[in-house]
Amino acid sequence: MKLKSIRELPIRGKRLFLRLDLNVPLSAPDAEGNRHVLDDTRIREAIPTVQYAREQGARIIIASHLGRPKGKRNEEFSLLPAADRLAELIGSEVTLMDDCVGEGIELKVAGLQNGDIMVLENLRFHKEEEENDLGFAQQLARLCDVYVTDAFGTAHREHASTHRLPSILPDRGMGFLIEKELKYFDGIMKNPAQPFYLILGGAKVSDKIKSIFSLLRSVNGVVIGGAMAYAFMKARGEVIPSEWKQPAPEDVEAAKLLFAEAEKRKIPFMLPTDTNQGFDIGPKTTQAYIEFLSSAKTVFWNGPLGWFEKPEYATGTNAVAEALSNQACIKVVGGGDTVSAITQAGVAAKFDHLSTGGGAALEYLETGSLPGIEILKAPYRPSSPDLV
Repeated sequence: MKLKSIRELPIRGKRLFLRLDLNVPLSAPDAEGNRHVLDDTRIREAIPTVQYAREQGARIIIASHLGRPKGKRNEEFSLLPAADRLAELIGSEVTLMDDCVGEGIELKVAGLQNGDIMVLENLRFHKEEEENDLGFAQQLARLCDVYVTDAFGTAHREHASTHRLPSILPDRGMGFLIEKELKYFDGIMKNPAQPFYLILGGAKVSDKIKSIFSLLRSVNGVVIGGAMAYAFMKARGEVIPSEWKQPAPEDVEAAKLLFAEAEKRKIPFMLPTDTNQGFDIGPKTTQAYIEFLSSAKTVFWNGPLGWFEKPEYATGTNAVAEALSNQACIKVVGGGDTVSAITQAGVAAKFDHLSTGGGAALEYLETGSLPGIEILKAPYRPSSPDLV
């Protein structure tokens, strides 16, 4: 089956199950006990799809998870702050339910009017969500006529709302955010403008090794920062100062494998030559990286180059981000902390794409597919007579 966009689905007057990724960071409770959204990037990225569904007269049922409540109700992980922020951003009433399944929810859904927006409470308050349980998916299916996912950040998970539910609904497709994610990542994988450079940071090499191997087929150079750099430095025989974060043995072995592949392909690897107390790349390294990247026509950046959350160790990441922001090239950021770092640097608007999924982005670059996207193309197989 063809992967359909929400534009191609019959949503007018229909109950639309819209799976979003509202898994956003929240503040500690304030004096009144309320939590607030600290970074609303994922909510903002979903708004075009939500607005389109409203304009088309769909009856919108938004579902998401937040955090790891481990299958039990926990108000610390309520979607209330995310629902409130969504309402602020779209300038419309958004109603949060007290659960995501059950007769009470079905009655509330039955009362929706065209253009109304309802947010179901955290899907992971039910353990069946992460178990990809058919019965739980069938309960969700009773709420809707059409399924659309825009949750790229969870598309690599085979969970009930991202995998089982779309398999038992005939009308299913993707929203505008996933369309954008696939456009940029397919461009990186299939036909990146050259020279194409990879910036890697964060902590672990072994978690990213398969994705990096895949990218080495088309990159012209790699820049390494963050604690990850120490694995590569140790792989080259350098001694890592005892006060720095010591790389795990599996990360050092992964770095050796990547060095060997890069040498075979004659791809240069840039490593720090100086640091700021081991928590950030130093000024000489920063300048060298900026000069190395200056000829890039495509850049994919996954992982900050230092402990950017602390201002004294954000200098390297900020400087490279600032330099790239003024450069005429395709700039794609691979989700998670990297998006936060680019946003903190104040240059997010100058980057072409800030992915909403770190793990999902890496898996897609590794395999070219994700379970939550592939299921949208699978044949329709109803699993219950009630759903035919």
